[in-house]
Amino acid sequence: MERHRVMLIVETSLVYGREVLRGINRYVVANEPWSIYVDLRELVVRPPAWLEKWEGDGIITRSTTPSLAEKLRALKIPTVDLTDIYGNQGLPQIGTNHEAVGKMGAQHLLERGFRHFAFCGFTGHNWSTRRQEGFKAVVTKAGFDFHQYHSPWDTTTALTWDEQQSQIVRWLESLPRPIGIMACNDMRGQHVLDACRRISVAVPEEIAVIGVDNDELVCDLCDPPLSSIMPNPQRIGYEAAAMLDALMRGEEPKQMSKLIEPIGVVTRQSTDVLAIDDPLVASAVKYIRQHACDGISVEDVLKQVPVSRSILERRFRKYIGRSPQSEIRAVQLKRVRQLLRETDLPLERIATLAGYDHPEYMSVVFKRELGQTPGQYRTQNVKGASRRFR
Repeated sequence: MERHRVMLIVETSLVYGREVLRGINRYVVANEPWSIYVDLRELVVRPPAWLEKWEGDGIITRSTTPSLAEKLRALKIPTVDLTDIYGNQGLPQIGTNHEAVGKMGAQHLLERGFRHFAFCGFTGHNWSTRRQEGFKAVVTKAGFDFHQYHSPWDTTTALTWDEQQSQIVRWLESLPRPIGIMACNDMRGQHVLDACRRISVAVPEEIAVIGVDNDELVCDLCDPPLSSIMPNPQRIGYEAAAMLDALMRGEEPKQMSKLIEPIGVVTRQSTDVLAIDDPLVASAVKYIRQHACDGISVEDVLKQVPVSRSILERRFRKYIGRSPQSEIRAVQLKRVRQLLRETDLPLERIATLAGYDHPEYMSVVFKRELGQTPGQYRTQNVKGASRRFR
């Protein structure tokens, strides 16, 4: 049987694109092999000029411009579009749920007690705008102020690196502190951290910064190392390959557009802080986050802080917007979600590791707080390749 000829127009200069290619490879290894042409490239480089004359069987692309999308539709070459700069372009599309990424970044900073928030993005990129929308929605719903800064992602700009960084510096100097800032990606996070260094701002005490993509090389090169949200590009690549395979067999896709949820946050030094003005509350929250999964109660917390339960309750609601018991429960459920995503452990073991005496009670709390059972959550979000790529 002749192999399908497939072109992959996916950037190899960024970790996101390389992980997409890994996901595609996982699908191909587990199914009938393709004859593949990989267009090694940067993200914003135009596709090869000869693409319109190519007589292949299918395309997966992260570089679809509106004009190219129109031509591909006319040529009727089965194509799966992974481009997230322009939004929906009328082709079968798979991508990251960018609003969920933004919400995850906001929640991460909220959990650290910040009361001022900002987003630093790139103009003209749909994915950056959507991440900001998700971030802003959570921040404003919580009743806090929101600031933003955008500039072009364009290496051909007339401004020098120092001039671009000076603009970010001026923006940072105008912001209230302490403040939590979400950068649209890790590259942007590095820009913000460099600007903080230039004006001797303490990170994370005065300004905490979180990026997106978890490009470990970029994150570790930052000073201090950058916390980052992990999307799920391997699953995107796998799902794109599965969709293209179906298209090349003449099948209609069940969904023209599919969004993949982010995996979670990798916390590094740039957000490793509790921005809480009350030292007593900060001490209690730190104890809860260290020991919640040991099965502690509010009484255990009170042994660590010299106040009555009523005073502790009032101060918690004032500074972090929930009760000590709610904070314990939130830390436990965060651990449950991590174990469901990243392990194949049974619910009995997960309950023990998260500080619950009975898995049945854990399941009741999980369903009440998250609106789905642990099993449903695991099916949708499991990280392990043996489950994720079925």
